[in-house]
Amino acid sequence: MLLRFLFVMLEVVTSGLLVQTQLQSGFISIDCGLPEGKDYTEKTTGINYISDANFIDSGVSKTVSNEDKISHQQQLSYVRSFPNGMRNCYEISVKSATKYLIRASFLYGNYDGLNELPQFDIHLGTNLWDTVKISNQSQSIYRELMHTPTLNYVHICLVNTGKGVPFISAIEFRNMDFNNVYQTSGATTLARLVGVDFGSLTNVTYRYIDDLHDRLWEPYSNEHWTQLNTIFSDDLKNNDWELPKSVIKTAAAPKNAKGFLNFYFDALNETATHQLCYFYLHFAEVQKLAPNETREFNITINGNSFSDLLQPPNSIYTIYSGSSYYVFVKNNNISLVQTKASTLPPIINALEIYQVKDFSQLETQPDDVDAVTNIKKVYRVTHNWQGDPCAPVEFMWEGLNCNFSGTLRITSLNLSSRGIIGHIAIYISKLTELESLDLSNNSLSGNIPVFLVENLPSLKVLNLQNNNLTGLIPKALLQRSSEGILSLRLEQNPNLCESGPCEQQTKDKSKENNSVVYVLASVSAFLMLLLVVLAAANIIYIKKRKPDDVPFNMKSGDPLESKRRQYSFDEVVNMTNNFERILGRGGFGTVYYGIIDDIPVAVKMLLQSSVQGHQQFLAEVKFLMRVHHRNLTSLIGYCNEDNNIGLIYEYMANGNLNEHLLGKTNRTKFLTWEDRLQIAVDVAQGLEYLHNGCKPPIIHRDIKCANILLNETFQAKLADLGLSKSFIKSGDTHVSTVVAGTLGYLDPEYETSKKLTEKSDVYSFGVVLLKLITGQATTLSNNAHISEWVGSVVARGDIEGIVEPRLERDFDIYSAWKAVEIAMACVSITSKERPCMRDVVVELKKCLAVESARKNVGAKDSNELLTMNLVTEISPVAR
Repeated sequence: MLLRFLFVMLEVVTSGLLVQTQLQSGFISIDCGLPEGKDYTEKTTGINYISDANFIDSGVSKTVSNEDKISHQQQLSYVRSFPNGMRNCYEISVKSATKYLIRASFLYGNYDGLNELPQFDIHLGTNLWDTVKISNQSQSIYRELMHTPTLNYVHICLVNTGKGVPFISAIEFRNMDFNNVYQTSGATTLARLVGVDFGSLTNVTYRYIDDLHDRLWEPYSNEHWTQLNTIFSDDLKNNDWELPKSVIKTAAAPKNAKGFLNFYFDALNETATHQLCYFYLHFAEVQKLAPNETREFNITINGNSFSDLLQPPNSIYTIYSGSSYYVFVKNNNISLVQTKASTLPPIINALEIYQVKDFSQLETQPDDVDAVTNIKKVYRVTHNWQGDPCAPVEFMWEGLNCNFSGTLRITSLNLSSRGIIGHIAIYISKLTELESLDLSNNSLSGNIPVFLVENLPSLKVLNLQNNNLTGLIPKALLQRSSEGILSLRLEQNPNLCESGPCEQQTKDKSKENNSVVYVLASVSAFLMLLLVVLAAANIIYIKKRKPDDVPFNMKSGDPLESKRRQYSFDEVVNMTNNFERILGRGGFGTVYYGIIDDIPVAVKMLLQSSVQGHQQFLAEVKFLMRVHHRNLTSLIGYCNEDNNIGLIYEYMANGNLNEHLLGKTNRTKFLTWEDRLQIAVDVAQGLEYLHNGCKPPIIHRDIKCANILLNETFQAKLADLGLSKSFIKSGDTHVSTVVAGTLGYLDPEYETSKKLTEKSDVYSFGVVLLKLITGQATTLSNNAHISEWVGSVVARGDIEGIVEPRLERDFDIYSAWKAVEIAMACVSITSKERPCMRDVVVELKKCLAVESARKNVGAKDSNELLTMNLVTEISPVAR
């Protein structure tokens, strides 16, 4: 008997679980921050929640205070917080062309122990959903959308706007594709503005399982209203909206029998004066009317007729707008007015209002998204690869460029120096509009696939150098390269070959090498003798060569081109008017103002006692003879007569960057945010040219604000290449050398290891960028380095506490965050974690583009969106 009873109980429990699972079909319930493997069923609602671990690859898990855990549902106990990065995105799989109610919930609960209430933005895909402003740490708030995805996934992104660290507690999707309800004109996304249960006798928010679709129904009362309740709720026949009977069995009516009902609401506080809304008013007669009693009323919205002569039936009846209505941002009114023929006042049971959202921002073409997402998975790329790859432009994935004319397409993919391994991914062939592909400096193996030619017709740049690729180079690639259609870089792949069986060639080369050993041994003495003779001949040639024979790399069209030569000391004295005007002093000498044929120049004379200075002078001449770039100071000539050694540069009318940041001289200008970004781009371009445009590459070694000069238009140029050092051989990855540079800007890894790399310059540039952003010194009064201080403020999410206060918040918040993110990446302690200058240039240009666009339209910071409505500021407490 006992055994039979246990079987019956097991059957009941199993049946209940099965029913519960069937009822929750189409539900996606994600507890954000919940540890993986800790899924549960929430006890008050019976909803099954899962961890968010598989939906996002960033953020940190935190828990709210114990007091807030007790007073809220379980899904609000954890949060996922995003102290790093401007945009962090969830990717959630859904059914395309299916209507969903999407809910994002937030409970601060002092999870970080700071008692600082944040404000941040939430995006759906590429579009701004809303601004989340936490005003009470113990009150949960939520945002809801009615949205029909066009793809089989949705991105929900949290965006740091500089007013605190974003976080989220829960994300829920509810399938609303039933009975053809909530119809709109076109593919419209709606924000649920109001969901009110009128006449409620309790302070309970109803949701699942009262509402099978898990809509939230908040109680609403008014001192001028009375609550009505029916005992005949079982007799009410539901309609297509499938409303919960716990909501529809109560109604509100005016206390005055001849009165009327007025309900006021505000729209979302957006920029337009008028907003579009859809209205759904739910009615059911909750009283038994006598034969001589009638209930009849009209409905108006802001004084305009919405419905005439309504007589609520005994069944549930819904009146809705077939098209959207214009409403005001503030003080909208829905009025129910009793007709003269009516003996009873109006009633209303429930109300929903949905506001139309402008989600017109384009998204990246789906095939490109699928391709780059698979590339991300194959190569395990995580840094800043979240959300839509191309849009909005300020959040474009690092290493990508896109075409924004018409359909968003990916045109450039740069995964250089990412440590990726394996073969060249087949998914790259799906990026059919790709114009540039850089996979250099990795550990890729295998053959070069032919799809790089066949599937990428627009490809103009292909860089595969410094990998472990093998086999034949596709002939089509070589042909396109020879025709000038494709810039092809394949160096430092020792096992690649252009023709014939590569394995046999390798064996043949091995045999040839054995033979060569003997040949080399027999001729080595002859070669040594030949080198001695050539060296002697070269010395004789140098002594006989005319002073003007130094082969400077001159740029065609430069007004100073004809002046580039070696000058005598007497000529230097004349051009400087006997060294009359001093422009500045440095560790190795003094800089004077000069004039050559009415063209101003800067003459740097080295101290006669400086042996190191003489060596620096020779190095600088050697480099500058072959270096020319618009963001490097141009060398016009030099003097090397007896002990008088000097360099003659183009004159930079506005001095150096350090002077302007300090503002200590009369000629300095206060730099706007746009000025600072433009200077950063200029310097980054000059440095990128040294690293990638010179062969062999040049490392500057002394990047600092004092070595960044500004011309009459405030174009920035790098100066003082005297400490520069090029790689000895193209295959070298670093140069071991005596540590040189400036304290505060010096790469800590280089300082300890003595190994100089391009990333040493990247670190110094990061310090310069931090100084541009903050206006602070490299070392603060508490002896903390500027990067340590910025890192501590970033952790609090306070961008306004980082940016130069004299800017008075006149900057685009997104570009500021992005600039800080770039700078902090550059000053990473480990050089491997620092970006290359090519990527820095790309990212800084995006920052500049965003700020320039803001300036062009004269906009100020527009992130002060305040949501004022009845529903979303009330904690959803389930019955």
